[in-house]
Amino acid sequence: MTGSGLTAVQFGLGPIGSRIARAADGRGFEFVGAIDIDPDKVGRDLGAVAGFDDEIGVEVTDNAEAALAKNPDIVFHSTVSSLEVAKPQLVRVLSAEANVVSTTEELAYPWWSNASLGEDLDDVATEHGVTLLGTGINPGFAMDTLPAVLSTPMEAVDAVTVERVQDAGQRRKPLQEKVGAGVSVETFEADIADQAGHVGSTESVAMLADALGFELDEIDEAIEPVVADSVIETEHVRVRSGEVAGIRQTARGIIDGDAVISLDLEMYVGADNPRDRVEFIGIPSVSITVEDGYHGDIATAAVVTNVASTVVGAEPGLATMLDIPTSFTRRV
Repeated sequence: MTGSGLTAVQFGLGPIGSRIARAADGRGFEFVGAIDIDPDKVGRDLGAVAGFDDEIGVEVTDNAEAALAKNPDIVFHSTVSSLEVAKPQLVRVLSAEANVVSTTEELAYPWWSNASLGEDLDDVATEHGVTLLGTGINPGFAMDTLPAVLSTPMEAVDAVTVERVQDAGQRRKPLQEKVGAGVSVETFEADIADQAGHVGSTESVAMLADALGFELDEIDEAIEPVVADSVIETEHVRVRSGEVAGIRQTARGIIDGDAVISLDLEMYVGADNPRDRVEFIGIPSVSITVEDGYHGDIATAAVVTNVASTVVGAEPGLATMLDIPTSFTRRV
């Protein structure tokens, strides 16, 4: 198994953290601790909280130091998107000499927008001889690592467009709420638009630019609502015609006024033809499509747990997905 012989702590037991814990358990990681501040989870068995088949004898605690005293090989960290907010948590884990794989989106490639925070975390990880990686499906794979890998057999890349279409109706309730599903356009623009966007697009553009050797002048982003033209119902929300179904978000990497990297993310309930598509202009010009696309929640847990063993043996410091091998070992 991927994690055979490695001990782990799960830090954060929301929907994504719980899915990561289940995936890691299935890959052979041995959990020795779990951390969450939710009083409804503290004191309960990790297996019960995260939805394992059975309880495993590991109690969820809100005392990070107590869990980290178990000296885990790896900590799966899934709490917040903001690197500034996550930094104290990450420093605590790194200082306990534990390797970390985190879903904090701004950690995936902090060198454009959060360079000073990245440098601080790199210093802490290096000092304690451990490795820190931020990853997931997006950012971390679908819109950055995947196109970087697909560019390998190309003689030249002049520009790349990455399109990701996700049916938010198949995703967890907090994500449907985040993209504004079921609210009016006026409410979206007044109260939601600033928070509705997917965190990590800038990081993906910057990471992909690094992989392709582009020296960008700027990165710009835009977001707009996708409006439903019929009634759409999911397990969690009902969207009427004329209401917001979700978002379309674009991010562009610009050189001399031209977009050399274009990321187009559509995430709304009822999305037709979900897909992940990469289109290169270069030698040769090619297009690659993943029909139905990678399911965000499932794929995030898979990416995090599949790279974890590699992170344990990696060079100390803050790594990105460009720094580690992307070949994975499945459960046996």
